[in-house]
Amino acid sequence: MASSLREAYAHARDCDPLSAFGGIAAFNRPLDVETAEEMKSLFLEAVIAPGYSAEALEALAGKKNLRVMETGGSAALRSAGGWDLKRVTGGLLVQDRDRMTEASASFVVKTRRAPGAAETRSLLFAWRVARHVKSNAIVYARGTRTVGIGAGQMSRVDAARIGALKAQEVLTGAVLASDAFFPFRDGVDEAARAGVTAIIQPGGSLRDEEVVEAANEHGLAMLFTGRRHFRH
Repeated sequence: MASSLREAYAHARDCDPLSAFGGIAAFNRPLDVETAEEMKSLFLEAVIAPGYSAEALEALAGKKNLRVMETGGSAALRSAGGWDLKRVTGGLLVQDRDRMTEASASFVVKTRRAPGAAETRSLLFAWRVARHVKSNAIVYARGTRTVGIGAGQMSRVDAARIGALKAQEVLTGAVLASDAFFPFRDGVDEAARAGVTAIIQPGGSLRDEEVVEAANEHGLAMLFTGRRHFRH
């Protein structure tokens, strides 16, 4: 858990500092001057936050071509329900917004080993992050910090490989979240090879038994959520 907004920003940036160049920084609380100063060393296209201190705005004013946007209060955004709209040829795809309303108490341990308290906390964090990652999505996390992401791949095993490749640190002891089920055991084998100790995923594959057995072979803990994210 970050002790300050500046530290949280630095953790997020350092998950993939190469891709952070030219990116967008989004915050769920007002931006302070310490965080704004930390942001000055990186080229960013835009920053968005519920508000800004006067000192933060002054610090950002010197960054060329930076777009500074304000969302206003975030309480309404957190509680918003409604529809998610996707444009398709000839019309719109309308679906419920993914608000992740399921309770973690409903998640089911499927492996012989249950995750420990620290692993569970990390798994829940990774599962929350996976909601915002384009499918096929794999998220590696340590504590409440994202350390590797494989996003938008055509196969889940490739997402697992790319997420491990993009990680800026050794993944031994990390956990993994998958936004949808593993169709084969190969993704679990890749996760174990990377060094993770626990996995959270929806379940629901025809090969769930094979996937769970792979986790057991590697000594991993695995949770089934019973619900997928699958963002496109």
